[in-house]
Amino acid sequence: MGIRVNLDDRLKAMGMSSKQLCEKVGITEANMSLLRTGQVKGIRFATLNRICFYLECQVGDLLSFDGELNKENDDEN
Repeated sequence: MGIRVNLDDRLKAMGMSSKQLCEKVGITEANMSLLRTGQVKGIRFATLNRICFYLECQVGDLLSFDGELNKENDDEN
């Protein structure tokens, strides 16, 4: 997989729904769903900043590396 998104864990820890976070951050529920499932190719730092602010966390609380190379979406192939 490569990069894992741990957003659901943080939402649960904060007692916040995905919809509530979308409203605070200013992104659509569709984009949040893609982010939560790791199906995005990128995220703007400004969006990541807002997510971390409202979830009171560090970037490393949301994203982790599992030690694998994700060749499926590798742009360098």
